[in-house]
Amino acid sequence: MDHLTDLLDDVRASGALIGRTVLDSRWSVRFATGAELTLLAVLDGTAWLHPLDGDPVRVGTGDIAVVRGPEPFTVAAGPDARPDDAIALADYCARSAQAGAVGRTCDPGAAGETVVLTGTYDGATGISERLLDALPRVLVIAEDDCVCPMLDLVADEIAADRPGQQVVLDRLLDLMLVSTLRGWFERPQASAPHWYSPLDDSTVSQALRRLHDDPGHGWTVGSLAAATGVSRALLARDFTARVGESPMSYLAGWRLSIAADLLRETDATVESIARQVGYGSAFALSAAFKRRRGLTPSQHRAIARPAPEPTRRARNAAG
Repeated sequence: MDHLTDLLDDVRASGALIGRTVLDSRWSVRFATGAELTLLAVLDGTAWLHPLDGDPVRVGTGDIAVVRGPEPFTVAAGPDARPDDAIALADYCARSAQAGAVGRTCDPGAAGETVVLTGTYDGATGISERLLDALPRVLVIAEDDCVCPMLDLVADEIAADRPGQQVVLDRLLDLMLVSTLRGWFERPQASAPHWYSPLDDSTVSQALRRLHDDPGHGWTVGSLAAATGVSRALLARDFTARVGESPMSYLAGWRLSIAADLLRETDATVESIARQVGYGSAFALSAAFKRRRGLTPSQHRAIARPAPEPTRRARNAAG
C-alpha cells in the first residue's frame, strides 16, 4: 500500500457541511466552522480566499482549494474585501432561507456572478496529523492539473433535497479530497512530503520504505545501511542530502507523528502506543513527545479528542 492510500484509507466524511454559496461584489462570507479541512471549488466566476493570516488567494472557475483549519477564513468575490466586515455563513444562509433558496444553496437573492462549492471535514473523520502536517494553510490546484469529475456530481446533488443525500455527498467529498491531494502532490512545484515522493530503487528510497513500513523496529544507521547494502557513511550522507535530516532524526519524527495519530484515533494506552512505534516505555515516548511537540502524550490526546457534545436525542431526553 502506498503511503497516501494509507493516510487517506480511514478518511470518512460523516454529516459534512456541504453547500453552494452565491456571491456578488456586496458580499463576503466568513467560514468559522472549526473544521480541520475545507474543500472549496469555484463553479462560476472568481473567488478570493482570505486566510486569517496571510494574503488573499485567487481561486478561478474549476479550481479547487483545500484550507487547513481550524482557523476561520473569508471568501469574497474580490481581493480587497475586509475579513472583519464579512457576514457569518450561518447568517448568510439564514437570509437565503428567507429569500426562498432551494436545496443547499446559500443565496439571499442577489444576481451573483461567483458560485462557490464548499465541503468541510470536522470531528472524527480519520484525517491524520501526518497528512495535516504535510499541507500548507491554503493550497489551490488549477482545473487543468486535477481530474475531478465529482465536482459536477456534487453540484447536481445539492440542487434539491433527496433521500440519502447526505451519504452521497459525504462519499463524493471523500473522492474530491483524494483527487485534489493527489493532483497537488504530483505537481513539480509542490513541496510533497517525503512519504509521498516516488519510491525508486535508490538507496534513500529503500531506506525510507523500510522506516515507513516498520517504524517500530529498533533501527540504527548501521542496521539501516546493512539492509540497503551500503556503508553507514554513504547512507547518512545521501539521506541527509535528499531528506534534509539524518535517518534517525527522520525516524523519530515519523514515529511521533504515528503516535500522535494513534493518541487521537484510538483508546490504546500510552504504553501500548510506545511499543507500537518503537519506544521501550511510555516514559521514553513521553519524553520524546514533550521534547519535540511541547506536550505530553496525554495532553495531546486531551486536546485532540475533546469531550463530544450531547447528541440531539440526549439533549431532548435531558430536556
